[in-house]
Amino acid sequence: MAEIDDVRGLLTGRPRPVGWPARRARIEEVAAVDAPPADIVFTPATIGGVEAEWSAAPGVDASRVLLFLHGGGYCSGSILSHRTMASRAGAAAGMRALALQYRLAPEHPYPAALEDARAAFAALLAQGFSANDIAVGGDSAGGGLSLALMVAQRDAGLPLPGCAWLASPWVDLAMSGASMDAKDSVDPLIHRGYLEELSAAYRGGVPSDDPRVSPLHADLRGLPPVLVQVGSAETLLDDAVRIAGRLGGADVPVRLEVWPHMIHAWPLWSARLAEGRRALASAGAFLRERGLPGVATIA
Repeated sequence: MAEIDDVRGLLTGRPRPVGWPARRARIEEVAAVDAPPADIVFTPATIGGVEAEWSAAPGVDASRVLLFLHGGGYCSGSILSHRTMASRAGAAAGMRALALQYRLAPEHPYPAALEDARAAFAALLAQGFSANDIAVGGDSAGGGLSLALMVAQRDAGLPLPGCAWLASPWVDLAMSGASMDAKDSVDPLIHRGYLEELSAAYRGGVPSDDPRVSPLHADLRGLPPVLVQVGSAETLLDDAVRIAGRLGGADVPVRLEVWPHMIHAWPLWSARLAEGRRALASAGAFLRERGLPGVATIA
């Protein structure tokens, strides 16, 4: 427990910032506190007209890619803030990672982030990647965006990725899960009032339960295998549990991992958190095998 308590201290040691510029600076400060492994090579890129960054650990399969969509409530987060998480995830999966700098709200509300994710996916296909060799994933809002991307691709009759990884996913912008209040006292990061502000900024007038912004309410049939990971100390615990149940109910192969005592998006701090490294190793194995049909599990 000492390691996760240290991370809690990192997150709560200073007052919450006010305003979008300060919030964006803060997430880069706390999420990028640990550098990525020294042997990972980073290459800036533009994909589908969107700023991005490739990362590659030694010996990865260059024919496969993890399209990584960062968290931050659709209003913050960046390639920099999630560089360690994205690159370590790609390394664990034995593939290159492509971290996407999608447009942020409130300057660019829905559907800007989804349009950028779809443009990047289409560009990867145009570069010759097989859809089955592309995995998509991310944390928090990035997990919700990954799911929204797959639903949009399916609805348009377009290729789908081989599998998806949703870490602490935010899939219900109406915040209707019971854990939103039940876990409020133990979650150091995510609280109802904060999420309501982010939700309004991203939705831009779209109803909070609209499936386009809250994929918890979407038709999920026909999607590829999905791994859902969540910490037990998250206000978003019910988002993960409910989306896993709805994916399973739609006959989508899904695995749910609930990690005891872990906080929101804990793999961000995998350099200092053994449970973060374990979670990325589990996600890497799932992505490497293009998803494994199974039942709900507890880490």
